[in-house]
Amino acid sequence: MATKRAYKFCFGPWNISEGADPYGPPTRPAQTFDWKLAKLKDLGFDAMMFHDDDAVPDLDAKSDQQVRREAKELKKKLDDGGIVAEIVAPRLWFDPRTIDGAYTSNDPKCRKYAIERSLRCIDVAKALDCDLIVLWLAREGSYIRESKNARQCVDYLVEAIDAMLAHDRKIRIAIEPKPNEPMDVAYVPTIGHALALSTLAADPKRVGCLIESAHAILAGLDPADEIDFACSFGKLWSLHLNDQNGLKFDQDKPFGSANLRVAFNQVRALERNQYGSRGEFVAFDVHPFRTTKVEHWADHLVNSRRTFLRLVEKARTFNESAARKLVADRNYAALDQMVLEHLMGK
Repeated sequence: MATKRAYKFCFGPWNISEGADPYGPPTRPAQTFDWKLAKLKDLGFDAMMFHDDDAVPDLDAKSDQQVRREAKELKKKLDDGGIVAEIVAPRLWFDPRTIDGAYTSNDPKCRKYAIERSLRCIDVAKALDCDLIVLWLAREGSYIRESKNARQCVDYLVEAIDAMLAHDRKIRIAIEPKPNEPMDVAYVPTIGHALALSTLAADPKRVGCLIESAHAILAGLDPADEIDFACSFGKLWSLHLNDQNGLKFDQDKPFGSANLRVAFNQVRALERNQYGSRGEFVAFDVHPFRTTKVEHWADHLVNSRRTFLRLVEKARTFNESAARKLVADRNYAALDQMVLEHLMGK
């Protein structure tokens, strides 16, 4: 196992959500960004994740000078609170110009907008002293397969990535795959697809990935395997831990909430790959249950971190020597029970 070390934790302002869903309104009052930043600091987290318009609201309506000024003002707030920006991601799924995709839209004017928005996102990240840009390719796919040329869309994605890499020679890009939702079927559904796409970039060394537990589960995959796969390439640069109850909509449950054993194996994978030893953060992309009261608003974040740290203890105290003997004997029934009893505390 890896040497013992401390992990660094973060979340995004969207993780303190108000409870709205497609079928109902908010159940908690809206809070300001400053309130959420103060909450992050009070809870003892180390960093905050950002979409570009979390950092600079109404980004498209502002001049480059305004964007730089507001991003610098945010950087001062973060510095004053001892907080860093872990990632910045362009939000490319709200604007009407992204209704048919962003980088892979059939309309060249819309593709141009998506790239320009991404370059502004990089400028925001630079002002926040953040070098990691995350691409969640939310609408890069189709509802009707005949509506797009999937081969051509690969070229569009590479064109966008190359434009970002050329805009700032210091930034890195982490692709966050998801197999579906909001698209019926996405073009980059798994970590394997993301890493394959990275090889086509002008500078493949600066293109890696971000794994989200729920997204892997939605693809019918084990998140721990995805973690090991990405780490074998040295390309796991960020992480969204959460949980998911089966192949449904993206639930963003607290880490370990639905399947503690799956969560345990994710932590074991992080431990054996020494994730965090190069400065990476553990992010919890989790949401409060819609029924959550205001006074319990941040419990899902605290609980996710608590579960993670308990599972780190479990991973580090797991009897690897005994497990190897069972593996050598092909006694997987005993190994199975050994894991269960270890998790149950026997």
